[in-house]
Amino acid sequence: MSSILSQAARSIDLDPVRKFKEKGGTVIGYTCSFVPVEIFHAAGMLPIRLRGINTESLNIGDAYYGPFVCTFPKALLQQAGQGSFKFLDGAVISAGCDAMRRLDECWRKMSEDVPGALPPSWFYYLDVPHKPQGVALEWYQSRIRKLIQALEEKFGVHITDESLHLAISKQNKVRTALGELAELRCLEPAVVSGTEAFEALIARNVLPTDIYLEELDRLIEEVKSRAEPVSGYRKRLFITGSICDDLELVEQIEAAGAVVVGETVCYGLRNTSPLVSDTGDPVAALSAFYLSGSVCPRMFGYYPTRLVAISGRIKRTQAQGVIMQNIRFCDLHGSENGLLERDLEKLDVPTLRIEKEYGALTEKGRLRMRIDAFLEQLEKSRPPVQEAEG
Repeated sequence: MSSILSQAARSIDLDPVRKFKEKGGTVIGYTCSFVPVEIFHAAGMLPIRLRGINTESLNIGDAYYGPFVCTFPKALLQQAGQGSFKFLDGAVISAGCDAMRRLDECWRKMSEDVPGALPPSWFYYLDVPHKPQGVALEWYQSRIRKLIQALEEKFGVHITDESLHLAISKQNKVRTALGELAELRCLEPAVVSGTEAFEALIARNVLPTDIYLEELDRLIEEVKSRAEPVSGYRKRLFITGSICDDLELVEQIEAAGAVVVGETVCYGLRNTSPLVSDTGDPVAALSAFYLSGSVCPRMFGYYPTRLVAISGRIKRTQAQGVIMQNIRFCDLHGSENGLLERDLEKLDVPTLRIEKEYGALTEKGRLRMRIDAFLEQLEKSRPPVQEAEG
């Protein structure tokens, strides 16, 4: 297990990021997987996916959002108010959902009110359409070009087609390596724990690419060379649902005796295949890739596509059950998990629906009791997992 990957997955304050800043580098925070990170890399910047980990109080977040809102954007605002993001040179806020859309205005206002809550010197709001084709795709391309223009004007950089192609090529290497790790997780018996695999997936969003690729390749080679499989697990489980960088959830599942063999959650393995085209107009290629697949329920009308993809992943990983988690008040995933529960049960896939708070705010005792009960139910033999028809 890589200590760098583990540290990156569990902390906001990271030594590689500090060293990047000390060398004069520019660090840009972003909030959504629909933001093409290649744009920042092409400018020589370091994009950091913003996280609210280790948030134990929401006194700031609640003041600006109110009580009946998903705790993820409130945790981000809390961390911003506590000064955890003071290393940022800029932030790109995207409309993943209505609560995330409001983070832009809440962060700006909170920075005026809370002493010491210094905001980044540059905020940018990137809107994202709810469909991936036609006029919506053309409009998204225009938004990406405006983002490039804004970066160039603010930071004095020049983002060329050549630098974009180089960034695309490097990120495709990351996607290829993550695909290899995903295939290793499909092996039976399991050769890699869900915890160390999920650490690697989360670390992708916060580490400089060269450091990350080196550590990821090292992890993959270590897993390939293991003489003994992961031992002592009762069942193979798959996780789906709303945004999750919650290692404690995976650790609780594996402490109960299961092994997590895959997930489709934001911060996890979603937009990794197919690769971004490295020919032609790079902005067009990035736009098509980041909107393709409609992997998030914010994308209107593509639930059947997501069901096929999720059931295919479940079958490929030989998962024997699915834990569908969503953060309380996440309307998008809370609604879609109901559909998934219905349709996966039709495919003879046992499911457990969990509604919880974000990260450290989760009620861990209640969660562990439900996981234990689910594993007891899975002790009965079940028919092989089927795959939804496209």
